Amino acid sequence: QVQLVESGGGLVQPGGSLRLSCAASVNLFSLYVMGWYRQTPGQQREWVATSGSGDYSTTYTDSVKGRFTISRDNAKNTVYLQMNSLKPEDTAVYYCNARFMQRDYWGQGTQVTVSS
Repeated sequence: QVQLVESGGGLVQPGGSLRLSCAASVNLFSLYVMGWYRQTPGQQREWVATSGSGDYSTTYTDSVKGRFTISRDNAKNTVYLQMNSLKPEDTAVYYCNARFMQRDYWGQGTQVTVSS
């Protein structure tokens, strides 16, 4: 049973920063493709960033490039999303995703609110 637990969300002013964490209870964490998605009410879940398995290459959706950084600590089975220069439009529930052998696993989500 794969479990993903996100933390680090909260309320932040525009221009501020937050770091999200996702702890995964899995074996062979390094083989998982890890990602972050976000969703606002009434909208489809949107892909934000991915950390690949193997070479751990990173990719980002255009709207967060240069502001967000995804990273992983395989010794701690944890993936992070460092979010800088936050904007009100970044407000959403952020979900951690783990993908392995064409199966997807999701965390429960953590709320990020960017507002003055």
